[in-house]
Amino acid sequence: MIEKIDCQTMSDLKDRLLPPRPDASISLRGDSFSRPSSSGRQPLLGLDVSGLKKRGQGLKSWIRVDAFADTQVIEVDKFSMMRRCDLPARDLRLLDPLFVYPSTILGRERAIVVNLEQIRCIITADEVLLLNSLDDYVLGYVVELQQRLKASSVGDTSPDYLPFEFRALEVALEAACTFLDAQASELEIEAYPLLDELTSKISTVNLERVRRLKSRLVALTRRVQKVRDEIEQLMDDDGDMAEMYLTEKKKRMEGSLSLPNDGVSFSAPVSPVSSPPSSRRLEKSLSFARSRHDSAKSSESENENIEELEMLLEAYFVVIDSTLNKLTSLKEYIDDTEDFINIQLDNVRNQLIQFELLLTTATFVVAIFGVVAGIFGMNFEIDLFEEPGVFKWVLTITGVCGVLVFLAFLWFYKRRRLMPL
Repeated sequence: MIEKIDCQTMSDLKDRLLPPRPDASISLRGDSFSRPSSSGRQPLLGLDVSGLKKRGQGLKSWIRVDAFADTQVIEVDKFSMMRRCDLPARDLRLLDPLFVYPSTILGRERAIVVNLEQIRCIITADEVLLLNSLDDYVLGYVVELQQRLKASSVGDTSPDYLPFEFRALEVALEAACTFLDAQASELEIEAYPLLDELTSKISTVNLERVRRLKSRLVALTRRVQKVRDEIEQLMDDDGDMAEMYLTEKKKRMEGSLSLPNDGVSFSAPVSPVSSPPSSRRLEKSLSFARSRHDSAKSSESENENIEELEMLLEAYFVVIDSTLNKLTSLKEYIDDTEDFINIQLDNVRNQLIQFELLLTTATFVVAIFGVVAGIFGMNFEIDLFEEPGVFKWVLTITGVCGVLVFLAFLWFYKRRRLMPL
């Protein structure tokens, strides 16, 4: 994991990367205030014309870190950066901070384009170019890369020494994995107490908090899944990994340019007038055979050394996969909590239905008394009305009949298993 950077180092780096502060007073030529433009309009006062021209050229500020751990801020326009790193425009678009693109690692002929969370950079065999930003993660990446480059230049002489581009890629992967794992840990610390509180007290406030928590979890899981898929895709494609050996390709290119000719110049142009057709065909066949031999030799060496990058990617694949498993476990815990809450709500709903059923039955039994009272309140004469004490017997018989009817309903509910009795 990336070590913590002290505040003094971070502040020093910020001071060096900050652009110079412009003067408070802007001096313009005197005639620019009074002289109208060709369209007859007065020019805007205090307009920084040089700044407009600079922005019109598409200049961007980049932080450059070379193989000797030296850092400087350079301003390069888009087309110069494309020629400098031999990249198409769509690859540079991935580094634009105005757009949100998923995590991507692209291996090109002379550069590696890295877009991992806040780390957006171009890695070549000699330098790392990051968009100038005062974000703590970008500054932490620069400081960490400088420390590792200085440490490796002093004491690392092992044969398994990583080339410059892999050291820069390793720091970027470590920064992204550490950042995502830290966010997952923070989400865990916030989620488990909230879910436990929700199981004990179901309220609108707790449900809303869990809903926001689940939205953050889904977004973070998608980002972690994208980084994991990108690393896994690189590990499954030997060609993409071979493209990332920039130092080795640079050495082969420099070696091919400095090879001795042994008396025969394969690169010199041959005059079609002075040379016979047979010699031209022989030279062409020799050149073709040499290129095939070089390509076969380079592919064999790439297959032999590709394990170095594969082991590097596999180490961070394990880290990001662990973070993904952590988020998956948290999502399963949220799903289990939701199932438990749904079971509780179903149980409460069933209890309410049972109570409503009992209340309806009791209302039906009480209605029997209303029927009897209505009958005795009719306007007709019966001899039974003249007997003293009959009304008490009527109430007693009606009450007993109501209880029997209520018990009959309970027996029916139990028989049909409509409620636990």
